[in-house]
Amino acid sequence: MTHATILELTVRNHPGTMSHITGLFARRAFNLEAILVVPLPGGENSRILLHMANEPKLEQVERQLVKLHDVLSVRQRTDLAPDIFQQLARTLA
Repeated sequence: MTHATILELTVRNHPGTMSHITGLFARRAFNLEAILVVPLPGGENSRILLHMANEPKLEQVERQLVKLHDVLSVRQRTDLAPDIFQQLARTLA
């Protein structure tokens, strides 16, 4: 994918959090190309990387993500190349 965005979310780590996040994307018909989730030290929070095609309403989605109770922060990761997900996929294959 040549035009892609990686969003980094810090979220509360408990059941239902991912469902709320992916539901927001599904309701807006945005496709997520890849998702990476890792717990942060202490286990109370997690970090999520979302790889998606550039969307014209991306800023609106970011604002809506922040409104979700379990989402603590959202930012675009322009310093990460989308191929980080492809490298991980090759490692897991």
